[in-house]
Amino acid sequence: MSDSIVDTNAVAEKPIRSTIPTRLDRLKWSPFHTRMVLGLGVAWVLDGLEITIASAVTGVLTQPNTLNLTSAQVGLIATIYLIGEVVGALVFGRLSDKLGRRTLFIVTLGVYLVGSGLSAFTFGQGLFWVIYFYATRFVAGLGIGGEYAAINSAIDEMMPARYRGRVDIGVNGTYWAGSILGTFATLLFLNLIPVPLGWHLAFLLGPVLALVIVFVRRNLPESPRWLVTHGRAEEAERACSAIEDEARRAGQTLVPVDDIAAINIMPEKLYGYLTLLRVVFKQYPKRAILGASLMITQSFLYNAIFFTYAIVLTKFYHVDPKTVPVYGLAFAVGNLAGPLVLGKFFDTLGRKKMIAGTYILSGVLLALSAFLFNIGALTALTQTIAWVIIFFFASAGASSGYLTVSEIFPIEIRAEAIAVFFAIAQIAGATGPLLYGALIGDASSTTGLFIGYLIGAGIMILGGLSEVLFGVKAEGLSLESIAQPLSAVSIEHPLSPHAGQASAMVAPPLHAVSVEQHPPEHQEMRERLKQVVVEKATAS
Repeated sequence: MSDSIVDTNAVAEKPIRSTIPTRLDRLKWSPFHTRMVLGLGVAWVLDGLEITIASAVTGVLTQPNTLNLTSAQVGLIATIYLIGEVVGALVFGRLSDKLGRRTLFIVTLGVYLVGSGLSAFTFGQGLFWVIYFYATRFVAGLGIGGEYAAINSAIDEMMPARYRGRVDIGVNGTYWAGSILGTFATLLFLNLIPVPLGWHLAFLLGPVLALVIVFVRRNLPESPRWLVTHGRAEEAERACSAIEDEARRAGQTLVPVDDIAAINIMPEKLYGYLTLLRVVFKQYPKRAILGASLMITQSFLYNAIFFTYAIVLTKFYHVDPKTVPVYGLAFAVGNLAGPLVLGKFFDTLGRKKMIAGTYILSGVLLALSAFLFNIGALTALTQTIAWVIIFFFASAGASSGYLTVSEIFPIEIRAEAIAVFFAIAQIAGATGPLLYGALIGDASSTTGLFIGYLIGAGIMILGGLSEVLFGVKAEGLSLESIAQPLSAVSIEHPLSPHAGQASAMVAPPLHAVSVEQHPPEHQEMRERLKQVVVEKATAS
């Protein structure tokens, strides 16, 4: 038995044999994992904070004592930020797979910090300052979009398999913690401080939080899994050993991992979006359908409801616009509570049951509320309560979409896969507010919005059915068992005359087996063997 890497040569002249995936998965929760979640999970808090502040501030940017923007110019702010997110995800997602998770989660945070910080220093009016403001919003979007790809990859690759589901679900759900923080911040900055100064200060809140997080992230290691697959075996060993040492200091007893749990890696080249397309369409077409379905359906529903709920409250329920943020807070609390309460069940009850269940149940509840809305049975309060209940489940489901696309594709293209599906979802989701806005019209009839709610319900149910048909049982499995690394090879038995030679013709090693590539009984046997190894390693 050995905890070491047999080949620690950073230049991939021969295969690297490593037990690092199993060593990471065997760990129990330690201070390292807490620090990682705090340092990396803040990405979603920042996004929720940024969008909420920008949405609230745009209302005052039309005033003569601010930027004096036209309504059309204000409408472009969110669009430009969204375009920045999409471009940032695609650009930094590629770089994350090429240069490493740590490098990019430092860079993307810095890009966001600069972009959002510079937004606060828009001091004048006129064409130059409008273009300047748009440019800073684009840069802020670049940083947040890049965060999505780099952070999801890093968390999944360093989080033990037993916790991966609940952590991903919870972290993605903290977007709504940022939304809540942003709501309180804008109420403070725009009501207790003169507007010409208050809106500038509001845009500085995110960068101040980002500055604090920079110091936390500086002490986080590169993903040992990424290092191994890129031939940097010695660095991978040091990073993994540091994580294990922290677990030991926290009182964990770690026994050596048996070599039977090792994976064999032959880093060959850099991969890119062409490789992603080949893998998606040739090797994992069902997973591609699954990822696209989950991401598009949740994005459409969220954008449709979130960006029109204020219109619904004011036009149909005649709510005073000044009190709309209070209803928004309730909406955000329900969205935050869902992932935090339901997250653990994605690891215990399983991915397929929980993902399909949350999508389908939220769709059914939305359809039910649509009928109540259409017959006039709801008030502003009961409508908001309905939204809170619906999105308690929908939020957990939406977070599981990010979890799914981050764990069902090989490590070499993981960040790029997240980026592509994120971009597709954002573009498709942008149609939601347009459709619902048209259906609401002048609010003279409930019929249009009733139809819109039924469309949203049907789309969410379709997302749940895609999980039923194509879902992957990923709970408790190593990432290498879910999707074989592109650089994985098999090594002949040591007594074989071909010992030490890499072979692409031999069945993939343990922890490098794709559940779509082998019969269920073979996968079950391998997973039972893996479980024995992990249980032995975690025994104290």
